[in-house]
Formats: sequence, C-alpha cells, structure tokens
Amino acid sequence: MTTSLSPSHRARDVRSADHRTLEQAGLRGLPALEPRSPLHLVAPEGQLQVHTAPYRGSYGTVLSQSLRSAGLGSRVMVAQFLKGGVVQGPDAAVTLCDRLIWMRPAVLECLSQPAAQAESAVVDAVQSIWSACSTHLSRGDLDQLVLDELGLAIAFGYLDEQEVLCRLEQRPASMDVIITGPSIPDSLMALADQVTELRTGF
Repeated sequence: MTTSLSPSHRARDVRSADHRTLEQAGLRGLPALEPRSPLHLVAPEGQLQVHTAPYRGSYGTVLSQSLRSAGLGSRVMVAQFLKGGVVQGPDAAVTLCDRLIWMRPAVLECLSQPAAQAESAVVDAVQSIWSACSTHLSRGDLDQLVLDELGLAIAFGYLDEQEVLCRLEQRPASMDVIITGPSIPDSLMALADQVTELRTGF
C-alpha cells in the first residue's frame, strides 16, 4: 500500500524541517512584524529661494524651470519689476502653457534709474506689479511666484523694503517664491531657505 502527501502536507513538513534546522544551529526565526499604520499625505511646504548675480539678466534658468513647472500643471506667475518695452501691466499679462502668468510694468523701456528720477506714472507701473504679487501672496492661489529684479526695485526706491519683507514673511507655507537678480537686500537673504549665487558674467 502506498500513500502520497498532498502539496499542503509537503509544505508543512518543509516548514517544520526548516524550523528544526534553525533550532539545531542555535538560531531563532524572526518575530512577526507589527502591522504599520497606513501612509498619510503631508501638506506641501514651499521655499523662498534667491538666485542672485552681479549682473542683470541672470534669470533665464529660473524662467525655463517655471515654464516646465507650468507645463506639468503648477500655477506659476513671473513678475519682472524693471523690464519694460511691452506695456503689459497687470491687466495685460501674458499667459503661457495655460498656467503661467507673465507680467511686466506698463512702461516703454527697461528701467535703470532711481524712482526719484522717474515720472510718477513709471513708479505707479512698478508698484502695480508688486500690488498684483502681494494679492497672490495673500490669497495663496499660486504654486510658484518668481520676482525678477525685486532687489533692484527696492534699491532704486520703487518698492519699500519693509513692506516687501513683511509680505514675504506672511506668504503661504505651500507657495514657492523665487527672487532673482542683483542687489538682494540682506533682510531678504536672511529670510531665504536657499541662496544660489552666480559669480561670473557672460
């Protein structure tokens, strides 16, 4: 008379043999793992980044990153405070990739003189760009905000440093803010989570 073991019997015998082998070698099996709690999502945390250089026009890399972010679905705004020539202003901002808003002051030229030497309409045009940025910082309705030549706008007297600092300190925790250009005030540098400095020109 012959008998055969079912697959389940063979598997049980193999497990028993393995257990005996471990005991003979003085080893013990690993204890059963406690079940882990399921993963939970955490709120995204934005950063304040500074990209500075000793010359103007150094934000090309940041702009390309912003375009890529917008193409991937992020809500982005790029504000250039001293670049004119296209007479945009907040009411005529350009939209790219359906999610990137690009805004310049409504002036006919790029600005390189202090606010004290500029016409009041020019000063108002720069301040209107900051007003739009400030509104978005209050609402928290962007994923990324790029502030190009913000430091120069402060240095030239178009914007008040303390007002800008206060607004950035109160920015939404989930929003990335990127400041580019030369002449970044020490107060903004101290507030930054990351500083990238380009030390050579073209």
